[in-house]
Order: sequence, then structure tokens, then C-alpha cells
Amino acid sequence: MTGWTDELTRARLHVVTGKGGTGKTTVAAALALALATGGRRVLLVEVENRQGIAQLFDRPPLPYAEERIATAPGNGEVKALAVDPEAALLEYLDMFYNLGFAGRTLKRMGAVEFATTLAPGLRDVLLTGKVKECVRRTGANGRHEYDAVVLDAPPTGRVVRFLDVTRAMADLAKVGPIKGQSEGVVTLMHSGDTAVHLVALLEEMPVRETLDAVAELDGADLRPGAVFTNRVRPSRLPARSIAAAAAGRVDANRVRSGLEAAGLTASPDVLDGLVDQVVEHAIRVDMEARAKDKLAESDLPTLELPELADGVDLAGLYELAEIMVAGGVR
Repeated sequence: MTGWTDELTRARLHVVTGKGGTGKTTVAAALALALATGGRRVLLVEVENRQGIAQLFDRPPLPYAEERIATAPGNGEVKALAVDPEAALLEYLDMFYNLGFAGRTLKRMGAVEFATTLAPGLRDVLLTGKVKECVRRTGANGRHEYDAVVLDAPPTGRVVRFLDVTRAMADLAKVGPIKGQSEGVVTLMHSGDTAVHLVALLEEMPVRETLDAVAELDGADLRPGAVFTNRVRPSRLPARSIAAAAAGRVDANRVRSGLEAAGLTASPDVLDGLVDQVVEHAIRVDMEARAKDKLAESDLPTLELPELADGVDLAGLYELAEIMVAGGVR
């Protein structure tokens, strides 16, 4: 299955996860720009205290506030928020218990650390609860403040526990605001408003972890969204030549003839080096083709993102966003 679907277009919370090193923060940022294209308002959220969004957009560290960080084609707008668990807890105490001043006192006493140690799941409830509040928030006109929220989530190994921990907290808290908060997050995460996208590379370990994560999401009744295959590199060989070249069957004389036809000459050592490079390239292309076939077992919509020649900078983010829009993201 390829391309963005109408079902994904209807989602309002786009959770982005992936094995560490696959570029999930980059994909999340580009997805936010793509979703904002055409005049929409999008919030990009991070929860891991890494300030990865600020680095990508070449900005100072983000505060615990929603700040505009980019515009998208068609007058779209992207805001960003770095959720801090401690700040979220103090906000929560003030919002539901009118304990703003007392909360600051508790902070000085170390009660925030005590509370999250006593109930380890509380930290993730605070983080996902803030995300839920952003997704559900409406303005004076009754319309949602954001057309979409993109969450740069923890890696695949932890994402289900992070998203589903609210079930445990809902069982732990039988009454009061925290129960309502937990149940609200559970409802959002397990609804059609949420899609969990996975970022993969065409390598054995990321592909295996992606497929495991899809199975784990299905088992937890969380909805997998699309698979973004990141840093895809083009093949420099005709498809019919890859298998033979990967097996080491490269005709050095043909390589020499091709060079001579282009007006180039090569010493035997250089020619041998070129042949070795052809073999290495073919092995990589063959391996990536097998990884792509394996990844297709997920039966999810897929979008391929190229490896950028100059690395990922702000211009690169916009380039990736354009590719996503061309692939149907909206």
C-alpha cells in the first residue's frame, strides 16, 4: 500500500515514532510543515527534553509555551511546544485544584519528583494530557485552535507504554480530576482522531523494530498510521544488473569501455576500485530492496523520503514537506 489515505487526513493527532537514529524528529517537523500547507495551523510537540525541534529550526531552546516557529506555503503556520513534566504538573495543580502557589512551594520541596516516583505512570499522563488539551482546545468561535497536532514521541521500544499508560492511571485513580484527565487521554489515543506513524530506514534492525511496533500497536488497540521510509537512496544501476553485480559478477572490460567512451582512462588499480564500488553499491541496493519487501508486510500506507545531499537543514525540511504533500499528505 502506498500514499496517504483519507482516513489519515481525518486524524487530528499525528504521533511520530521510530527506532533511535531513523530521523523521527526530522520527519515529525517535515510532517508538521506538510500538514500546515494551504493555510492550516499545526502544533509540533516534543516530550523528551532533547530540544530537537529547536535545533532543526535553528532556534534557541523552546520554553514551556506554544511559539510560532515556521510558516508553510499558502499562509500555513507551525507552532512548537516542548512539554516539561514538572511545568505540566504545576499547571495541572493550578488548573484542577487551584494550587498554583502551593504547587510552587511543592516544587521547592521536591514533591514533583516524589509524586512521579510514587506513580511512575503519572509523568506520561501529564505529558499526554497536555497533548490532549492542545488537540481538543477550541477558540471563542467553537473551532479547534489547531487543525492538527504532531507529536514527536518516544522511540518505538517505548511508544506503546507511553501512549497507553493512561489505562493504568485510569485504574489507579478512581475519582477526581486525574481520573477524568486519564480517561480523556485514553479516549483520544484509541480513537480515529489519532494515528501513530512509524519512521524506518531500509536496514534490517529498523525494519524489524517497525514491524514489531506495528504488532504491538495493534495489540494495544492503538491505530498505526503510515510508514515513512527515510533516507532512501537511488540505485545507480539498471534493475537487471543488480543481482549479478551483487554476486560479484562485474565485467571490468565493460567498465573500461564505458570510461573510454566518455573520454576517460583509468589505471588498473583505479579500475579495480571502481569495480569494487559497483559491487558494494549493488549489494546495498539489493539489501534495501529486500528490506522494502519486508516492510511491505505491515500493509500500511508508505511514503519514501530521499536522503538529502546536503543533510537536513531548514531548507531540507521544506523539501521533505513538499515531497509529503506530493504524496497526498494534507
